[in-house]
Amino acid sequence: MQEKIESMTFEQAIQELEILVRRLEEGRLPLEEAISSYEKGVALKAHCQAKLQAAKLKVDQIMLKPNGEPELKPFEGQES
Repeated sequence: MQEKIESMTFEQAIQELEILVRRLEEGRLPLEEAISSYEKGVALKAHCQAKLQAAKLKVDQIMLKPNGEPELKPFEGQES
């Protein structure tokens, strides 16, 4: 399962996670399947968080220096 998740794009993983959440919220899954789905959901969530963190590290803001030259600065987004 982990190998499959690690090969997913962010979009694929978040879509799969949304499907799992819907199925769990319906409350109709047998206990073992619900536990398995929950565990997969935790792995998908971690994968999505890792993808977002990697993307954040790649984002740079281009700022202009007083002389008009561009300057790259690390992205300073809100921390959650």
